[in-house]
Amino acid sequence: MNKFLLISFSILLIACSSKKGDVEVIASKVVSEKAIISKVDSLISKMPLKEKIAQLQGVWMKDLMDGKTLSLDSCRKKIPNGIGYLAQFSGNLLTSPTELKIAIADLQDYLINETESKIPAILSEEAISGFSTKGATTLPQQIGMGCSWNPDLIQSNSTNTAKLMRSVGATHVLSPMLDICRNSHWGRIEESFGEEPYLTARMGLAFVKGIQTDDLTNGVATTIKHFAGYGYKGDFDEKNFYEETLLPHEVAIKLGKAQNAMAGYHQIKDIPCSANEELLTTILRDELGFNGVVVSDFWSVKQVFSRYKHAKTEPEAGILSLKAGLDVELPFGMSFPYLEEEISKGNISVDVINTALRRVLISKGNLGLLHYKRPDNETVDLDPPANRKVAYKAACESIVLLKNNGVLPLSKDTKKIAIVGPNANAVQSLLGDYTYQSLSTFFRSVPVDPNNPKLITLLDGLKSKLGEHTEINYERGCDWTKIDNKQPNEKIGDERIKKFAYIGVKDFPEPNTKKALEIAKESDVIIAAMGEHLYLVGEGRDRKDIHLPGQQSQFVQQLQETGKPVVLVIFGGRPQIITELAPKCDAIIQAWFPGEEGGNALTDIITGKVNPSAKLTVTYPKHNGQAPIVYSAGYNKGDMPMYPFGYGLSYSSFKYDNLEAPNSVSIETKEIPVTFTITNTSDFDGAEIAQLYITPPSENKNLEPIELKGFSKVFIGKGETKTIEISVSPQQLAYYHNKNWIIAPGIYEFKIGASSLDIKLSQKIDVTGNPITLKERNVFFSKHRIVN
Repeated sequence: MNKFLLISFSILLIACSSKKGDVEVIASKVVSEKAIISKVDSLISKMPLKEKIAQLQGVWMKDLMDGKTLSLDSCRKKIPNGIGYLAQFSGNLLTSPTELKIAIADLQDYLINETESKIPAILSEEAISGFSTKGATTLPQQIGMGCSWNPDLIQSNSTNTAKLMRSVGATHVLSPMLDICRNSHWGRIEESFGEEPYLTARMGLAFVKGIQTDDLTNGVATTIKHFAGYGYKGDFDEKNFYEETLLPHEVAIKLGKAQNAMAGYHQIKDIPCSANEELLTTILRDELGFNGVVVSDFWSVKQVFSRYKHAKTEPEAGILSLKAGLDVELPFGMSFPYLEEEISKGNISVDVINTALRRVLISKGNLGLLHYKRPDNETVDLDPPANRKVAYKAACESIVLLKNNGVLPLSKDTKKIAIVGPNANAVQSLLGDYTYQSLSTFFRSVPVDPNNPKLITLLDGLKSKLGEHTEINYERGCDWTKIDNKQPNEKIGDERIKKFAYIGVKDFPEPNTKKALEIAKESDVIIAAMGEHLYLVGEGRDRKDIHLPGQQSQFVQQLQETGKPVVLVIFGGRPQIITELAPKCDAIIQAWFPGEEGGNALTDIITGKVNPSAKLTVTYPKHNGQAPIVYSAGYNKGDMPMYPFGYGLSYSSFKYDNLEAPNSVSIETKEIPVTFTITNTSDFDGAEIAQLYITPPSENKNLEPIELKGFSKVFIGKGETKTIEISVSPQQLAYYHNKNWIIAPGIYEFKIGASSLDIKLSQKIDVTGNPITLKERNVFFSKHRIVN
């Protein structure tokens, strides 16, 4: 802030003296920001070049440890000039939470006491399923949380995660993942909120606000990733890029003040993202107004040379990346260690280093690290009973009921249950990629610990809740991937972790199909727990064939042939093809990776203690060739999907009625209100997710045929009616054209639905006036409220 702005702001504060409390808060914030910048500039002016460069790099925490304690000798050898970041610092450690807290404090003490500039490090971890560290609460994978359609739940979960991270000294997450994902073959779809930019933006904003909190000195800095368009295939489409790909990032920056962005592994316009000046400076900083830190994805700076040959040498990869607007190389320095030599050669100036360094140090100042004080050594519990309640609620709201012919909830007269399938008693069925457990398996080949935190499988949940009154018989029946008890020769998962994906509480016995079918024939109902685990889905784990793997489909068909009701429970990180199985299943549940309380949540849904409310945020394909698929382009009537975007069942039934909306509005109006009622016509209290879609005028080819523009998740008691109002801004009708946003007049159809295909109410509204051209949008979301 320059002197003129500070003087002007002071005058404004005096003029607004009638709101003294607000003025004092704002003035304090200005002073705080000014103090941070002053301290940062002072540090930079005195820092040796080696320490400046060290602040722009990461290091593995495990390389500084001696067992479960920090090694000062390793610190002195490996980070004598200090360090900027320790990325994924705890996913590679075996420390308890308290041991971790002490090791971090010892590290910060070393940096403050034994390096010239005395600058603490940023400790960074994954957090899409909660704090990814040993013993911490494990939440459902992000795709499941997207299906909750509950931003408030995501925000409260994230705030809780921030508290856990701060309790051990962590201050930075490599989350959330804001990529728009429409291809179920892609292994990383599980990390996304789904296929819809609007919904992803809403959920991403809630995550950012929750984990950063209102006070970054107590919160944790987020990283929006992957900037931008990771996972997208095909030629670059500028219109699509601005309208869809960038929307969640733009919202997280402008409304959430996201502190960090991560450059992706991919290329934009044939230039790697880590060295793409148009992407990282022109678009991210100049157009979106981002003023935080840009970090690399792991090894992506080196890949500018090694993979893409965009740079001629590894040192040049670092230079190009820094000049493009990237600030930090993770997980450790590969190209950046050459910077000192490259400066001496005149290939890069110290000013470029200082620009990146200033952003890093301001980030540390915002997090309170420039005034670091060692915490006490009190014991830390990262999974207290209150956290387990959080995990349970999250799981309940993430699980989607796809089919139910009346078999669910189970009758109280059910005497015998057969629980079969490879995921019936496998803790692997609960855990998405980038949980602590999956990172430990992947990087250290360590089996999953089922007791820290306690992981509740579906079998565990059924036994603990029904075991006294219901006979529960278990047999695996089939394996995840084996065919005739032998692993197939073809690659269907990540070979690096193949053998470890099968290690759980104990070595799994070979499945006994004959015994499974025998107990199935003797049961009142069969619960078949099928799907994926870590080996089959996640980063680098794409699948060409997304049918249930191995012989799972054949096994389910054998179960169906018993004539007993079959409840198919599908675990995993992506929609899987069940076209042949669905007609003869009595109920189908998409469980995703539901986290530590998944077994309890599923049991309570199956028995009716919990009424399912989740709805799909990705289209469920009917066959392999149908993916990628997206609802907004309009489904092919001759090749409809298995389940559409927005679909999900409940034990309640809901009647939509009484739509009220204006027939005509001015294009310059601020809001277009749409009001309607929903009545719960069943005997079950339940929650409904009402969705507002808009179809543009037929002559307007610049907008998709149907797009989500609002939603409201509302709890409605049995027999109760609630009135809901969703107000849409005309800015939500804008499309991108020649660096501008255009709002065109015309007759738009406003649709209220229970899914993108199940439209309950609709009305055409004539938006009148002359087209409006905007340089940028400032309204991204509709408003919604419960009128009564």
